[in-house]
Amino acid sequence: MSADKRDVSYTPSYSEMASKGASALNKVSDLNRTRGRGAASNGGGRFEVFEREEFDDGWEGLEDLPPFTTQVREETSKTIISSNRSPDVPFSLSINPYRGCEHGCSYCFARPTHSYWGLSAGLDFETKLTVKTNAVELLEQELAKPSHIVSPISLGINTDAYQPIERDYKLTRRLLEVLAAAKHPVTIVTKSALVLRDLDILSSMANQNLVSVAFSMTSLDGRLSRAMEPRASAPHRRLDALKQLSEAGVPTMVLIAPVIPGLTDHEMEGILEACYEAGVREAGNILLRLPYEISDLFRDWLARAAPDRAARVISLLQSMRGGKDYDARWGTRMRGEGVYADLIARRFKLAIQRLGFNQEPRVLARDLFDPPVLKGGQLRLF
Repeated sequence: MSADKRDVSYTPSYSEMASKGASALNKVSDLNRTRGRGAASNGGGRFEVFEREEFDDGWEGLEDLPPFTTQVREETSKTIISSNRSPDVPFSLSINPYRGCEHGCSYCFARPTHSYWGLSAGLDFETKLTVKTNAVELLEQELAKPSHIVSPISLGINTDAYQPIERDYKLTRRLLEVLAAAKHPVTIVTKSALVLRDLDILSSMANQNLVSVAFSMTSLDGRLSRAMEPRASAPHRRLDALKQLSEAGVPTMVLIAPVIPGLTDHEMEGILEACYEAGVREAGNILLRLPYEISDLFRDWLARAAPDRAARVISLLQSMRGGKDYDARWGTRMRGEGVYADLIARRFKLAIQRLGFNQEPRVLARDLFDPPVLKGGQLRLF
């Protein structure tokens, strides 16, 4: 099986997932096996007791190991709407139809969540995916509960709801159909032009002020983007998607996320200008975050992809994180502190003022909600 194909029959338990093929605890020594992936290692998570490492013992035992392929596990979940109370994010409800993300972004803040399942935040995160096959049914049930409080649901936070396997499963489209029928507000964050497939639903919801779509942009440099986000849509395709969405009346937003000091921060104004030209009228930015296992993974990627800039990137980042790779405190984890963090914030503010971003912050409608009626359920009187 080639590295571009998926094994959709892969349905073992999580313990089997951790030991199937190349172990979740292995570190990969042959970079040819990781071609087209964001991570080049598969080290054990922070909850693991043991760690194993591949090495050539002189008997050429590594030559026959195949490239990492995308393996998909199907599961039935107990719940689908997650809630959070973080003061740093603008949403309280979210849905993640998948676990893991094939886009393979080297900096992805969601990678450490794979460690909770005995898997690696490295290659496992982008090659061993889980599909929540009953997501649509769960959403209908949870929206139908009298206790449900209407608030915009953010679709795709710890995963990209439009990652490549969405083409096969169409879970995101079916979730949108449920939300549209219930007239429930939803926001989408993605790096994939696949969102245009659902333009019919999105434009209809936009007419009722029920949806907005944000694209994460890190760089306009196609080569750098391909190295950082190997299976996400190229920058020019994201811009085209934003333009088509905007022209169809769908409110759009650009998130310059993450801003990587010394590597991509110089592109901030250029990204904003390109997105404004594409019809985008809202913008935000988030500083690079390296919690838990991501620190080692990103440092490894940086040493391979930009060795001449690696030391400066880490030095600048630590200058904004109190001398550490990451500072998890509320209020600072998204933007950092210090002179360089203030400079980035000032540049962003001046650019959005000059271009005309964020003039009228959008508030999605909440008063149109019409709860689903479950099969065998009772219709509402009013």
